[in-house]
Amino acid sequence: MRNSTFLFLFIVVGFLFSSSGFANNEKPNLPHKLPLIGNTLLPKKSLTRFNVDSVSIMQFFKTYSKLKKYQKDVLELYKKREYNTIWYDDKRVSEFGHLLYEKVDLLKEQGIEKKMPYKDEIDEIFNENVTDKPSQINTELLLTSMYVFYASNVYSGEDAATLKKIGWYLPTKNISYSRILDSLIVDPARLNQDEHLLFGQYYKLQDVLKKYRTIEKNNLWNKIDIDSATYKELKPMDSSAMVGQIRTRLFVVGDLKQDSKRNVYDEEMMAGILNYKKRYGLKLNYTLTREHIDQMNEPVSNRIRTIMLNMERCRWIPTKLAKANEYIMVNIPSFRLFYVKNGKYEIVSDVFVGTRMTETVIFSGMMDRIVFSPYWNVPQSIIDNELKLKIAGDKNYLEENNMEWNGGRVRQKPGPKNSLGLVKFMFPNPNDIYLHDTPAKSLFEFEKRTFSHGCINVKEAKPLALAILKDNPDWPVEKIDKAMSGEKETPCVLKNKIPIYIGYFTAWVNDETGEISFFADVYDRDKQLDKLLYSDVVMK
Repeated sequence: MRNSTFLFLFIVVGFLFSSSGFANNEKPNLPHKLPLIGNTLLPKKSLTRFNVDSVSIMQFFKTYSKLKKYQKDVLELYKKREYNTIWYDDKRVSEFGHLLYEKVDLLKEQGIEKKMPYKDEIDEIFNENVTDKPSQINTELLLTSMYVFYASNVYSGEDAATLKKIGWYLPTKNISYSRILDSLIVDPARLNQDEHLLFGQYYKLQDVLKKYRTIEKNNLWNKIDIDSATYKELKPMDSSAMVGQIRTRLFVVGDLKQDSKRNVYDEEMMAGILNYKKRYGLKLNYTLTREHIDQMNEPVSNRIRTIMLNMERCRWIPTKLAKANEYIMVNIPSFRLFYVKNGKYEIVSDVFVGTRMTETVIFSGMMDRIVFSPYWNVPQSIIDNELKLKIAGDKNYLEENNMEWNGGRVRQKPGPKNSLGLVKFMFPNPNDIYLHDTPAKSLFEFEKRTFSHGCINVKEAKPLALAILKDNPDWPVEKIDKAMSGEKETPCVLKNKIPIYIGYFTAWVNDETGEISFFADVYDRDKQLDKLLYSDVVMK
């Protein structure tokens, strides 16, 4: 009878939620059978519930004032459930309540260093040796507050207002605590991983976080000894004790499959160095400079913190982003652009971005047109701060640079020397930022590429245009070639707008290899976020 009662409840719950949204109005995939969490089978018991009323809730938050910020969300949860209890099963805390408590105890695995207020009292609820436990109503509301605490920190992260203050203008998630709770109760396995709730990259970073914490725990991150006075660049076939230390580090982080302990910079180590440099976005050669060794000697705690910061950024990303049929993503710290279509990387291109004085903004837009052989309408700020001085010093400056006055403004005419190159990609935005080609191809040879006034200069600009218009019969390759001749400006309105996301991730795990890449914090945004999240913990 108990099994049949649970089955009936399971079917009813499944029916109720088959038409409800999840996070971002996504529908949960309900399980076909009862899931196992570790070795624990979910309870098969009928539920006996006592009621929770609004007066009890108000009184609870007066007593537990440190939880006041969760009162509105807690009240909303009970309204949706007609004030029935959530956490009791036959007058005991349910198995799901125990599972959630275990997850809160393991928040560090989620890259979160926050402590739940009144955690000591919550510990008493789950401690079999404690007889003087909180009352049933306080237990119920403590656990509901604990759920909101967990869901807000893990699934949502910082609120939209805070993100705007730190200059993050990408779309953020709009989650429903009630819908998430419904789905977790039906399938608690979602507590471990659910890409309906969190951007897939989050779980990849979480796996790497475990690896780096193990390295730290086992003291495997040994400092590489370096003599500052006598150091010379390391090159293949060099031999020294330092080479052996570098080899060990490459093995520890996975760039080498084995550690031969040799002190010779041999072919095996050359391959490991190339992989290391690729992961760090460095120029691919075999030379090891003092700067490279200094980078390797950064404390492993810094690498761990970088992973945690980027897990936080992943919490802000709507899960539907990576599921779009077509989109462009630019990651500022890696100086890379990715054009993704039907789940495949059609174009991966180096870019250069804004300087520290003219930082590229983190935001999103919809690309609606491509302009071939464009004019460059020089921004007034550049006219005032740069051009006027140059014109004053050289009366032929405009003519020599293919520029002209146009209605009180300066513009550069189309041509191969145009600052925008031979094509630009437009997406309306208040910052007047866009993607474009550039005649300054030599700048792509630098590792740190912060040279522009804020726009994104694309190395593979023409291949990007060709890929975007590949299926457009109105724009064959011959027509694109002619439009990019630099003779006259030629616009192309896209039939379908393309989402473009300009983001900031200093750690990213490769989808195919599972290897993590670390990139320089070029705008010191990691430091800013670290201060926001972990102001009480000093970053080495």
